Amino acid sequence: MSGGKKGRSAGRKALAPGYIIRDEDNAVLEYWRAISSKQVNVGKWIRLLYEVILQGIVEHRWFFDKRRGDNALLFIERYCHHFKGKMAPGRVKLQLWQRSSIFLIFGVVDAEGKRQFREVAWFIGRKMGKSLIAAGIENYMAYAAGEFGSEIYFVATKIDQADLSYSSFKFNVDHEPELAKRTRPDKRGLVIDETNTTIRRLPFSDKTLDGLNPMSFLGDELSSWPAKKGLGVWEVLLSGMTAREEPLGVAISSGGYIQEGIYDELFARGTAFLNGASREEHLLPIFYKIDDEAKWNDIEELKKSLPGLGVSVSVQRIKDEIVTAEQSQSKLIEFKTKYCNLKQNPTVSWLTAAEIEGCFKNNLTAEDFRHSYALGGIDLSLSTDLTASIALIEKDGITYFLPMFYMPRENIDKASERDELPYRKYIEQGFLTPSGDRQIRNGDCEEWFYTLEKEYEILFPKTGYDRYTAGYLVENMRENGFDMESVTQGPNLTGVIIDTEGMIREGKLQCANQNGLMKVHMADSAIKIDGLEKRRQLVKIQRGPHIHIDGMAALLCAMCMRRNYYQDLQTMLQNRRTKSGSADDARKQVLPEGKTGIGGGQNR
Repeated sequence: MSGGKKGRSAGRKALAPGYIIRDEDNAVLEYWRAISSKQVNVGKWIRLLYEVILQGIVEHRWFFDKRRGDNALLFIERYCHHFKGKMAPGRVKLQLWQRSSIFLIFGVVDAEGKRQFREVAWFIGRKMGKSLIAAGIENYMAYAAGEFGSEIYFVATKIDQADLSYSSFKFNVDHEPELAKRTRPDKRGLVIDETNTTIRRLPFSDKTLDGLNPMSFLGDELSSWPAKKGLGVWEVLLSGMTAREEPLGVAISSGGYIQEGIYDELFARGTAFLNGASREEHLLPIFYKIDDEAKWNDIEELKKSLPGLGVSVSVQRIKDEIVTAEQSQSKLIEFKTKYCNLKQNPTVSWLTAAEIEGCFKNNLTAEDFRHSYALGGIDLSLSTDLTASIALIEKDGITYFLPMFYMPRENIDKASERDELPYRKYIEQGFLTPSGDRQIRNGDCEEWFYTLEKEYEILFPKTGYDRYTAGYLVENMRENGFDMESVTQGPNLTGVIIDTEGMIREGKLQCANQNGLMKVHMADSAIKIDGLEKRRQLVKIQRGPHIHIDGMAALLCAMCMRRNYYQDLQTMLQNRRTKSGSADDARKQVLPEGKTGIGGGQNR
């Protein structure tokens, strides 16, 4: 849920005199002093979070309410118990990082004295007591901070996962007579009669959640929620809270493998808020992650994703896990995902999640490339699935790729269900074009290139296409003056793949916009390395009709044209001209007679 204020400088009226005790200490200030004096080692997102919070306090955009924040801390330490392990059933003793996070949730208020944050994304490494603390937050919402008729929900992909936090919640109730006497079980969960409050575990389905009116809900391990369905579930729960005065939705998770799901969305929204790039004001992003993936086995670096290291889990236990990870690629991926809190793919992929994310930091349109020369890339589907087009354009020393995808109209909903991707959302964003009814109309792909040329004067001296399914589109484009060259997707593209990988890692090859579908295709891509020569081939990260790499295949087609002809067309492709030339001028550039590229095509 986004706020309606414009930017971070928007002021708010002051609270009534005496409401905030300005000079009193609190857990947030104590933790910040520890961070700024380097007594604790935190990552960039946590440091930035506290800088943003304290700046907001200074600017009177929100305020500390010590009474409300401390009440939550006192409740959790008084009524919440360790559920498992050697410390069970003893009462919870919160660490400073936990105290500060809980104070942020309950002790930061708006000008009307109401909680500022209604959504919490708490992403942190494994063994940090996520479910235990989250259950304590829900106990507080149910017994102390809710409304009459509150509904409290525990949601996860599997009932066993939802049961972890729910069982911890119930354990607290069973071990505290003051709570137990106010609570009774029913067939679906627990009921507090005096406040008409219900506590439930929910099946993971957005179709069965309509009509709910949550006061608070806990989404457990969001990184494992299926993309399309998970987004739907989260949105339904959020929309159900609108009638509540001070609702609270909490997401807890360590890293995972699902692309373009609710984990990604909350991380994107949260980081945009922290970077000042959005008007978001009601989402609290608490992101404990390591900063440097190369230091994944460094204990000091791991303190950034495991703030309870040495207390919640022993240092020796983590060292033992590191030794195991160093012996196995699959264990290494698991360690980075769950302990470093780095999002990974379930199989060894071509590009890391960090490298993929690094490509998507621009919001450029075709207008930003007006009067440019470009190289084209096309990967055609077998008429009923995705087709991808790429325009590769250099500007100010950076090579940008502008993607467009196509899918038959009647396949969109079926494909959304199959792939668990929000294709309708991509259409709304202008990244996917409905094309034809049951089969892709290749004319739409042609039209995209014609539009770039005619409306924006983006001219294509060379366009590469995957010869496997070229069809009549290639002949039509040739008839309209495009210089088309076939590309074979195979080990012959080893050099192109190395070029592409190197430019991405150096930050010199970037997506022009925030095309989430292209991001999925990059994440679905893997590289097969053959033989002693280490020849490389683009392949799917795993088999299945729900895995797509069309966008990357199209990018490699365009990159193949770059590798083949950049030296000959360098002056043109660097786009240092001040005004547009003509399409004929672009295509009349002299290339060596009969030159063929490594893609296996023919210069026509």
